[in-house]
Amino acid sequence: MNVRSSFLAGAGAAIAVRALMPRLLLLKFRRDLRSLNAGDFGPLLGSYAEGAVLRFNPGPHRWAGEHRGRPAIERFLADFTAAGLQGEIRELWTAGPPWALTLIVRFDDHANGPDGENLYSNRVAIVLRTRWGKVVEQEDFYEDTGRIEVLEQHLTRLGIRPIGA
Repeated sequence: MNVRSSFLAGAGAAIAVRALMPRLLLLKFRRDLRSLNAGDFGPLLGSYAEGAVLRFNPGPHRWAGEHRGRPAIERFLADFTAAGLQGEIRELWTAGPPWALTLIVRFDDHANGPDGENLYSNRVAIVLRTRWGKVVEQEDFYEDTGRIEVLEQHLTRLGIRPIGA
């Protein structure tokens, strides 16, 4: 094989891997989300680096603010599952090299009460930054942040307290 053929083969492989990566990430995150929806946040938590930061909308609700480090993110995810929230990934976009990816996820979530009444639904854009395959930074942007506060009121009425409160 000559140098030109080697170069073309390498370039073709790189293009193929780049095209396949979003599909593989989507499969992984959807699998992790199925576990989260079933109440097991462990697989998703494993995607975060030890010092990761998750930034969430400010306001009078249990998820507000900056959650720094895995233990804080674990509490955030525990509150997510305790509230009965369910989510679905609609789309995923990626940019950057594999060792420093930026991902944007279109995510929908909702919660129903014990009687099946819809307590909450929202649309979210999540921006994730990774280093060497681990999430180091996450920021969530909600279509309607007021809905989160209404959900908090429903949870309080139902006696569902924040984890660690």
